[in-house]
Amino acid sequence: MFRLGKDTLLTNDGGSSISFEDYAIALADDIERPSHIRHRFTVGY
Repeated sequence: MFRLGKDTLLTNDGGSSISFEDYAIALADDIERPSHIRHRFTVGY
């Protein structure tokens, strides 16, 4: 499962990664239910 963040990079053990599939899910979720209107957000594990 992935995490959503604000303007700060999400890291896990010093690195940052996300699979293409999880990124697509996060993006589609935000398109369907906008919760970051006019704001940046990050996705990571």
